[in-house]
Amino acid sequence: MALEELSFFTFTLLLLTFFPLISSSQSNHSHSHGKASSQFVFLNQLYGSQKGDKVEGIHQLKKYLHQFGYLNEDAQIHSENNDDEFDELLETAIKTYQKNYNLKVTGTLDAMTIAQMSKPRCGVADIIHGNTWMRSSKKRKQLEHGIVGHFHSVSHFAFFDGNPKWPATKSHLTYGFLPGTPSETVSPVARAFATWAANSHFTFSQALDNQTSDITIGFETGDHGDGYPFDGVGGVVAHAFSPSDGRFHLDADESWANGVVSDSFDLETVALHEIGHLLGLQHSSTEGAIMWPQVPVGASKGLHVDDIAGIKALYNNIL
Repeated sequence: MALEELSFFTFTLLLLTFFPLISSSQSNHSHSHGKASSQFVFLNQLYGSQKGDKVEGIHQLKKYLHQFGYLNEDAQIHSENNDDEFDELLETAIKTYQKNYNLKVTGTLDAMTIAQMSKPRCGVADIIHGNTWMRSSKKRKQLEHGIVGHFHSVSHFAFFDGNPKWPATKSHLTYGFLPGTPSETVSPVARAFATWAANSHFTFSQALDNQTSDITIGFETGDHGDGYPFDGVGGVVAHAFSPSDGRFHLDADESWANGVVSDSFDLETVALHEIGHLLGLQHSSTEGAIMWPQVPVGASKGLHVDDIAGIKALYNNIL
């Protein structure tokens, strides 16, 4: 077998192993259906790209990394001009992404990195204004100084820039659903709030009127006016805002389920993640944590010790 054929064969096996199932299937509880297609499929053609290359589609990669906080506004301008040059800024951004996702730091688009980037995810950026990080400040300092030992004992949770949080006088929060939200949504979201209540000092209740609730929840499609448009089936599946904004949106183009259903997203799992954002938690570099940015398909997750440690730390261990 020629070297080129062997490399392609190896890459294909890796893709089959690590790429998620992102197709949607109909279920009794799903909000919408449709033929699935990953919004990140352009990454496939970039396999093996590295600094100095010029490959069609690099500008889309720059848009992706800008969207999730790894490249600044200048890079976004270049990506809008279809700049397909793999420059030093892009290499640095990929290295940062690889550190955040516990990948081998190569600065190149290897199969593992492409597979990670291709998974459905939360729309909240991993890095905001260049000041946040998917690891605790202590662990970030260890990484920056090349210290690689004893990470198992260090928390990976992170907060939004400036550590926004609900005031101490606001420990009871109300939530309401936007008009048109399917009734099947209420139960799994309520369970997610109950889980956070059991692991924090917060209590929650559903408001009769979403106009006066602290948190509003609903399904949206495409550009829905908050500056963070959804992208159709695959890609970004939900997003929420930091305290005390209170907005929590799910992409209506995805297939949703109350429970674990093949090729659908479990509403309770996604709600747990987005409520974490609503309370002030950013993304975590611990894959088992609910605040890990990627959203599992046809599976569920619960709170991790890292998530609980994060909410306690943000609110000064108030329980």
